Amino acid sequence: MNGSGWPGLMRSYGVSERTASRLIRSLTASEVAALAFCRLLERWGRGEPDPCTPERRQAALRRAAERVETALTGLEAPLGRFLLELEPQGAEGRSWYGEPGAGEVVEWDAVLKRAGVVAAPHRVAHAYLELAVLVRALQGLTDSARLESAPGRESLWAGLFDLRENLLDGALDDLRALAA
Repeated sequence: MNGSGWPGLMRSYGVSERTASRLIRSLTASEVAALAFCRLLERWGRGEPDPCTPERRQAALRRAAERVETALTGLEAPLGRFLLELEPQGAEGRSWYGEPGAGEVVEWDAVLKRAGVVAAPHRVAHAYLELAVLVRALQGLTDSARLESAPGRESLWAGLFDLRENLLDGALDDLRALAA
């Protein structure tokens, strides 16, 4: 398990290889798209005008939101199947990752105005927050694998269930609106 990161950890819970592989592909796509979305916004937060014009920045936000929307839509079935196969027999566990940190809670209104981007700041804030939590949760699983301290089956199930609810029952709507 050591050195294989969160993908190796996911395979270690006794779900079918097909289910684990589908989830790993979908989570990887979601992680990559989430990082791109968050990094785009973070650059604007630092005052970096990239892309170089407001029109291109508007288009970049739409594309980034669309990529994450596509990735999360593709995550729904593999994650649901993984949760079904993983479901613990005993009591429900606690999620392995924590609540959003202070650095993940950002007021995006001024950033968007300075970037010349027209978007609902509350939608940007919610999408950014949930995607940052996803990225942090996967990093936490990678750290767990590296330290050989994997969360228990119940905790992994609870955490993945929470991620699913937060991403697919909220952030996905915000991303669809931002991509439109």
